Amino acid sequence: MKFVFSARFYLLVALGVIPLSISWGLPELRVWVFVYDAGLLFLAFLDHFMSRKDVEGLRLTREFDRRFAIGDPGKVSLLVENTSSRRMRIRIKDEFPPEMRIEETRDTEFTLTPQGTAQFYYHLTPERRGRYEFGRTAIRTCARLGLVWCQSDLGEAQEVKVYPNMRRAREMELKALGARSFIAIQRRAVRRGEGREFESMRDYVLGDELRHISWTATARRHKLTTRQYQIERDQTVIIAVDAGRLMTGRIGNETKFDTAIHASLALMSACARAGDNCGLVVFGRRVRKFLPPKRGVEHIDAVLESLYDLEPELIEPSYARAFQYIASNLKKRTFVVILTDLVDKDSSKELITSLKLLRPRHLPLVATIGDRDLNALIAQTPHEIKDVFMQSAAEEIIYGRESALRVVESIGGLALDVTVKSLAPKLLETYLRVKERGLL
Repeated sequence: MKFVFSARFYLLVALGVIPLSISWGLPELRVWVFVYDAGLLFLAFLDHFMSRKDVEGLRLTREFDRRFAIGDPGKVSLLVENTSSRRMRIRIKDEFPPEMRIEETRDTEFTLTPQGTAQFYYHLTPERRGRYEFGRTAIRTCARLGLVWCQSDLGEAQEVKVYPNMRRAREMELKALGARSFIAIQRRAVRRGEGREFESMRDYVLGDELRHISWTATARRHKLTTRQYQIERDQTVIIAVDAGRLMTGRIGNETKFDTAIHASLALMSACARAGDNCGLVVFGRRVRKFLPPKRGVEHIDAVLESLYDLEPELIEPSYARAFQYIASNLKKRTFVVILTDLVDKDSSKELITSLKLLRPRHLPLVATIGDRDLNALIAQTPHEIKDVFMQSAAEEIIYGRESALRVVESIGGLALDVTVKSLAPKLLETYLRVKERGLL
């Protein structure tokens, strides 16, 4: 066990130095000062020896108020319990993951009474998803004579996961749809016909199928009564997120991939409110994650669990493999939302060719995520030759994207060219429009 000298020890050493200032004519005084310092040092070691096992009477527990989410401050609580019969003065310093941003101090000092407890807390803000580790908590106990601090570690190392921010996703949904997120997306078209969802009862009309007659209602009313159904309006939605090279680009403090994840969660939240089943596919050169369309809290938790440590790779994505996988696993007509980025003709060509694997059974929506508002860049007046070149490059990118997205629309799909900020609102508005118009 390690120890450090206390402030009391250094004060006593300083007091021992005072006689040296008057010891020029008294050599024997120097001997007494040496004996004093040696005795003080011996007492310090003895103090450590007598107090070194006091830490065994301490118990420390680290707790978190909730699971960590990217960008959200999380509370870390340290509970220290003194199981011994001695009053103890202690200092603690927690070992937190250096990748997280701390909001205040992580160390404190307090006195514990016999059989007493004390609690200390601080806040951490994770800035990236992933897996992180808390180390053991460093602790110093003041020795019985107060000459040294005995140093040790308490508690156990703990591993924590940092998830995407579901609260942020729900805020995106509410901000984009407003009251419509509760009313309009739950609206169902009242089309009577060969659906499976019961709508009402009516009198039998010549030509009605016998299997639709309600015999219990007929017996109660003493005349033939037919069940009337409405066509189901609940949709199946699958979100395909590109985890390839272009999605590694950082806009502000996060990658395009993180932006796409939070927009996906916002869409999933809207689908859950509307009663739709929503699934997720993350793909690069191969399909890396697949969660079949479902709804409910458990499904959202499963999505968060599958995404917390997933990062984009510096490789080109294979749209053909991803779309073939979707077509093979989803036989029911599905709204397929593809979140990706396109900057060159080759990637656009592969995407358009691969979309034929989804049409005509499914309805695809291709949303390309731009680095910034290129249209705003073009609208600015250039002041230097560099500005002219930048505007020329921006025009070329815009033209390439627009050409690719028009082709997507020509084969029966939907297309969006959006910035990072407008991705979630545009995505949710398009989903609502698809639902209200019954495009599936």
